[in-house]
Amino acid sequence: MTVLDSPIPRFHLAVPVDDLAAARRFYGDVLGLAQGRSADTWVDWNLHGHQFVTHLAPERAQRIHNPVDGHDVPVPHFGLILTIPAFQELAKRLRTAGVEFVIEPYVRFAGQKGEQHTMFLLDPAGNALEFKAFADDSQVFAA
Repeated sequence: MTVLDSPIPRFHLAVPVDDLAAARRFYGDVLGLAQGRSADTWVDWNLHGHQFVTHLAPERAQRIHNPVDGHDVPVPHFGLILTIPAFQELAKRLRTAGVEFVIEPYVRFAGQKGEQHTMFLLDPAGNALEFKAFADDSQVFAA
């Protein structure tokens, strides 16, 4: 089955960036995303089958944080739910690239329903990303 055949709908997300060259380095080189179409003011990226677009928008809104598990979680944020091996590989890749984490990779709800690995970081424009991996994918929406 290909991404196009998946019963799970793909999302489209566009985020503001203040430097397209920095966005290309971060999303292309650091995260390893394939670049799609682009223009002078935007770049399409393949985010694991989802259409993710960085748009040049130098004006940025004030950042907001919410307390979660003793951490200041940046809002808004976006990211992917990965497998645990893919999460660990991405964390290693980010560390090797010298990326500074907003919240270092750690395990939430260890031994409980919804146990998950999570990490937060910012792209060069200050957009917050969260990557996570669940010990049991059937518990993604566990209450």
